[in-house]
Amino acid sequence: MLTRRALLRAALAGGVAIGAAAPGTAHAAPYPRVGPGTSFLDHRALLDGLPEPGWFAANIPFVELPDREVQQVYYYRWRVHYEALKYTGTAEGWIVTEFLAPVGYSAPGGAIVAAVGHHLAEGRWLRDRRYLDDYLRYWLRGSGAGPKPATVELNPHATDWAHQYSCWLADAAWQRAAVTGDWTGLLDLLPDLVRHWERWAPQFDSDLGLYWQTPLWDAMEYSAGSYSDGDPFRGGDGFRPTLNSYLHADARRIADLARRAGDTALAARFDERADRLRAAHDRLWDAAAGFFKQLTLDRRTPLPDREEIGFVPWMFGTAGPEHAGAWRQLIDPQGFAAPFGPTTLERRSRWFLHEARLGCCRWDGPSWPYATSQTLTGLARLLTEQPERAPLGPDDYLAALRTYARTQYLGGRPYVAEAHDPDVPEWIYNTPSHSEDYNHSTFVDLVLSGLFGVRPQAGDALRLHPLAPQSWDYFAVENLPYHGHNVTVLWDRTGARYGAGAGLSVFVDGAPVHHQGTLAPVTVAVPAARVPPLPDEVDVAANLDPAARFPKPSASFSAPGCGPEKAIDGQKHFLATPATRWSTDGSPHGQDWLAVDFGEPRTLTEVRVFFHGDGRMLREPARWWVEHRDTGDWRPVPDQRVEPARPVPDDLNRAVFPAVRTRQLRIVVVPRGSAGVAVAALQCWVPRYSTRMVF
Repeated sequence: MLTRRALLRAALAGGVAIGAAAPGTAHAAPYPRVGPGTSFLDHRALLDGLPEPGWFAANIPFVELPDREVQQVYYYRWRVHYEALKYTGTAEGWIVTEFLAPVGYSAPGGAIVAAVGHHLAEGRWLRDRRYLDDYLRYWLRGSGAGPKPATVELNPHATDWAHQYSCWLADAAWQRAAVTGDWTGLLDLLPDLVRHWERWAPQFDSDLGLYWQTPLWDAMEYSAGSYSDGDPFRGGDGFRPTLNSYLHADARRIADLARRAGDTALAARFDERADRLRAAHDRLWDAAAGFFKQLTLDRRTPLPDREEIGFVPWMFGTAGPEHAGAWRQLIDPQGFAAPFGPTTLERRSRWFLHEARLGCCRWDGPSWPYATSQTLTGLARLLTEQPERAPLGPDDYLAALRTYARTQYLGGRPYVAEAHDPDVPEWIYNTPSHSEDYNHSTFVDLVLSGLFGVRPQAGDALRLHPLAPQSWDYFAVENLPYHGHNVTVLWDRTGARYGAGAGLSVFVDGAPVHHQGTLAPVTVAVPAARVPPLPDEVDVAANLDPAARFPKPSASFSAPGCGPEKAIDGQKHFLATPATRWSTDGSPHGQDWLAVDFGEPRTLTEVRVFFHGDGRMLREPARWWVEHRDTGDWRPVPDQRVEPARPVPDDLNRAVFPAVRTRQLRIVVVPRGSAGVAVAALQCWVPRYSTRMVF
């Protein structure tokens, strides 16, 4: 039997493959194969404290750098992304959530389109492509593209969920394909991206050539514009640098995709749209203030206030070199500079922190990770593409990134919520069972593409333009998934840390391909992209709708608020709150069971279980096994093997067995002492072709 340590060792060594059989079995391994790479870093130590370390070992690029907080938050933010991966069922698969607990204004399944660009930027560095493949289809072809009530509460201007909030889908999808190398999959979505872009037409003003938006539906309510308009929550309609930059970049990416598809007419049409929108965007430039601003909808005049959204055009290539002076405001004490900033509104404004502590969600000065991510992404693009024009330098980027990392702490541990006080170490919008590990921003991408300067390319190359200081003794990014290869970048000032020579070294699939003595920008060749097929599997136990007939969960006992439906709700995290687990805490039984009725016979070869333990009231069971029945009595599944033999908390446990066809299945758990047993997730993965929908 494989122990937990053996499973992790196999994943770290690249010996665990999706769709490949584990030695001596006919069962698919749970994680993607890492493949050939380097082993300069101590991966096990870097993963210490993370749940399900085998998943992280198989999926993420490892980093090491001399700034403790930046490194610690980097791995924490991977955990945030992991927690936000939600399986919605056999029809649509995976989405990425913003909140861990469902909210009433989300799209079906719990997704919210406002942060989709951030989710794609962060998740593009994962080795397993299926999460974001599903997520893109969800927004472009699935429930996320489906009809939405055009109500005041859900945005009266939009009739589908994908337009409830501003977003940048095409640009983010392009940037993701530049990492994975999978252009075929993205080209298949080209008609959907065109349709998504064109459905913004009701908010287009032909006189100005710009799109208008309400700050609330820009995901930025209670802003300076809405306060000035007299309706702090729903007011402030105007022409904003956000949506217009998003649509400019999306139009350009659609044109680029059309060229790849050989559709020159479509490419020309969207190039023209991008050019016109880029030219019209200059109307948002306030020359007197030296900043991009919102224009009011009725008067067509700029707001008196500088908002952090004025930096957004640099993220999308919408700003010109003549506008670069605006970046001085980022480090101006009366502008956006703050110990836990940047602020979302300049301090000069009369609305700065107005009513900010009266309740969520004010965008009039608090530090929002969403906006900080956009600002730092824009600064990195300026410094790597037009450094000669920038009034700031790499040291300013590092300082801002460090400030952002320092902001993401609570009680001495990494933590991200909704918004932070810009001047004191306090998350001011942090509602229990709502704001925890709030997935509304990026950080991983800012380290990889900004600090380390990994700038993905569409062709067989990789551009490196590190913003890290040459005075650092070392940094490393190891086995970064790129075009189906593993890329390692090492900076070793003296050559003593990694033993690969003094300077900057680049490895592809474990082999050295480049070395230089300085951190100067360089483009290195990468072999042609490899996009191996991934198995198409579905979890037939998942059910997000408690009202649905099947799959139907039941249990011998459930602690209050921790019913059996929580174990098959498509979510898997190991937090105390919000709870997403079945629990036997308080059970009078010597053993308990958690069962699933599939509604029809299913052919299974394994069951995956994720026990949650807090070391006190909840612990992994002393032992567990799987039983099944169609009618009559429950009986153990024959020849089952539990891996690892000793159950582990906050990690993968699974039972594998020869194929059994059954309608009902359950796991039986024997508690360890007086502690309760909790199951964060119970999963039954099978090939899609072997299933059909059951209603």
